[in-house]
Amino acid sequence: MIAGVCAGLAQRWGMKAGTVRLLFLLSCLLPGPQFVVYIVLWVIMPSRDY
Repeated sequence: MIAGVCAGLAQRWGMKAGTVRLLFLLSCLLPGPQFVVYIVLWVIMPSRDY
């Protein structure tokens, strides 16, 4: 919704975007570099052309 990272990963893995977003939010409860990984993916993932 913000950068399309979860939607892009969901499309790549054949999942629903809402499921990937929920998994990301749940993973934020655990310690780790989730936000850093999200920002890196935001930068390196190609934008979607319409």
